[in-house]
Amino acid sequence: TLAKRPRRGAINDQFTIWHVLSKECPVGLYTESGQTFKATSQEATKLSLAFSRPPLPSSEDCQKLSEGIQNAVLAAATAYYWLPKDQGITLRKMVRDATARVVEGMIQLTDVILSTQLSSLSQEQLISTGSVWEACEQISHLPRDNQAAVLSAMTIYLGVVRDALEEMEQAQGEDQDPFGDILEDEELGSRGNRDTYWSEADRKLLGPCMGLMKASKACLKKLLGAVKVHGKADTSEQVAQLDDLADITNEISPSIDELALSMYPPVTQLAVRLNAAKLASVLKKVLEITKASHVCPLSEEGWVQFLTDAVDHNMDKIKDFTQSEL
Repeated sequence: TLAKRPRRGAINDQFTIWHVLSKECPVGLYTESGQTFKATSQEATKLSLAFSRPPLPSSEDCQKLSEGIQNAVLAAATAYYWLPKDQGITLRKMVRDATARVVEGMIQLTDVILSTQLSSLSQEQLISTGSVWEACEQISHLPRDNQAAVLSAMTIYLGVVRDALEEMEQAQGEDQDPFGDILEDEELGSRGNRDTYWSEADRKLLGPCMGLMKASKACLKKLLGAVKVHGKADTSEQVAQLDDLADITNEISPSIDELALSMYPPVTQLAVRLNAAKLASVLKKVLEITKASHVCPLSEEGWVQFLTDAVDHNMDKIKDFTQSEL
């Protein structure tokens, strides 16, 4: 086993110390992070090789390995703490998550070595070592400022929304039965269970619901373009506005998921209306925050107003179709 394995509590204490020091010396994350995480990757390699075959490392060697690991983990955590908070919440979250993956990878690798009988390099040890390498490599691909971080986040949101929209479009095109490729005849007997079909009234209601989902996709695409062209992270106000956009657009995908689930048969029209209203509210908020931000000069206001009107139009139709259910 590793000699004098560092206590996690002691490491946490040192994280706190470094956090205090970093407030007094807020150097940028990227000035030293390349070398920091390269060194972390090298420590993982040294540790894995030392326990890849007999004989076991000496007590003195184990102590050196242990100190090297502890220093590497502390340096990785410090790189995150050195990133000034005024650089943006979205950027800090991405850096935090990436750093956490490195630290967790080192912990996992150490645990694998401590729990495996030494004979040869195990598959689990190889995988754990590779995970640390990959996590360290990903640091170099992190966004360099909050604008890039927000663009990265919104791109992910758009992909999820696009997938949800395509899935619903496909379901509606499956000859009235969205479960036709899932449920076999034996499970439904004569296939007379109308709970697996959309009624004509359901179909009418689905139209404006799909309109809201398409407006969500269009909103994210247009906003991505606006952030890419006009987005800046030069002032604290600009950084904060980008964070607000990232936060509110993150609510689109969950709202679409809730609406889409309620659109499958058997349809409860009031539930559809409620979920549609939630999505419409999120979209209106996205458009309001966009219009008030620096990413929306006069040249961008046209699509903001168009989508605002589209959201209102589709929501009005949903209300009309479900009025009798109230």
